[in-house]
Amino acid sequence: MAFQCQRDSYTAQERRGLYSEAPVTDRRASCPRGGSGSGLWVSRRPSAGWLSATFVLVQPDDRGTIDDVPVLRVTRRGAEAEHFTVTPLAPGSQVRVCVDWERRFDHMQQHSGQHLITAVAEHLFGLKTTSWELGRLRSVIELDSPSVSAEQAAAIEQCVNEKIRARLPVSVRELSANDPEVEQVRGRGLPDDHAGPVRVVTIEGVDANMCCGTHVSNLSDLQVIKILGTEKGKKNKTNLLFLAGQRVLQWVQRSHATEKALTALLKAGEGALSCLLPVTVLSPPFQNNLNLLRDLAVHVARSLRASPDWGGVVALHRKDGDSEFMNIIANEVGAEDTLLFLTVGDEKGAGLFLLAGPPEAVETVGPRVAEVLEGKGAGKKGRFQGKATKMSRRAEVLALLQDCVGSRGSEA
Repeated sequence: MAFQCQRDSYTAQERRGLYSEAPVTDRRASCPRGGSGSGLWVSRRPSAGWLSATFVLVQPDDRGTIDDVPVLRVTRRGAEAEHFTVTPLAPGSQVRVCVDWERRFDHMQQHSGQHLITAVAEHLFGLKTTSWELGRLRSVIELDSPSVSAEQAAAIEQCVNEKIRARLPVSVRELSANDPEVEQVRGRGLPDDHAGPVRVVTIEGVDANMCCGTHVSNLSDLQVIKILGTEKGKKNKTNLLFLAGQRVLQWVQRSHATEKALTALLKAGEGALSCLLPVTVLSPPFQNNLNLLRDLAVHVARSLRASPDWGGVVALHRKDGDSEFMNIIANEVGAEDTLLFLTVGDEKGAGLFLLAGPPEAVETVGPRVAEVLEGKGAGKKGRFQGKATKMSRRAEVLALLQDCVGSRGSEA
């Protein structure tokens, strides 16, 4: 039996708040990894006229409340939904389940947008989708091709937006697993723990695909799709970056605010920014600032090396700087026997990081540093660097590096 959120993603919306009611069937003293709270199982079976649980069970999951108790996480266990809450609820009690509609609708827009882009990319250019990721800020479709031209990306964007303006309906059907029609539907196969009917999401005249996620009921609800560009993927594949719906409006708002700020800074008229920026970047004052930053990096490196605290783990954070700034410091220092942890950016927000030191240690602990900072990175030959979203967790990284140094010392 499919979950109610899979049957109708708009169920009981009351046009502003999405909620339903269901009985609590079990309580478990467990919590999701990385969080805290008590595990809740909410019945998936309609009972005494109540709707079944409404949380979607794909990644990323829904959020909301159960009787005003915040839900931390929702996972699927076979044919059941497992909810993790801040505090436990009494088994057998009737509860109100309220979904964070803004988050749900955003996921619906991005997921339906992915189905549409995937179908159009394959139809126009034979570009098959091998995987996709619904990201927090943008989504990525992995295409089975070593390259996708700017002209192809533009053609895909134009076509998907034409179909949005055509207001094509999106329908959901449930087929039995042994229905011959299942073999004709695009998909990557059923999961090992699949139970119940096979769910097929169809964009009229465009695509039919097996899927367990939440979707809009008409392409007009997508509003608009913006393809941000492409980047090289893994194993001769290409990543297509896109936004759908409200995310496009938010992106335009941020871009407009940035343009206004730069225009004011450069004292330029509206629309003159693209002409002024190359001149500004190449101007002597700008180049002088770059040279000063490089000189500062060399000075910082020599000061670190001469410090009596040099050795073991050495960390430095600056609000201003870039990757080149950190690499100059690492080059000057030459940290063969020391783990050097450098960061630039907002102390409590996003920024860049670099870890340098003994190659084996850096290779081992580098990915863990990126994980703690909730970022991404890569490296080789004693360097690991990347982007971070939670610079506020630098203290945790330092503790991790100290443990690494201690372990290496014990082994020696």
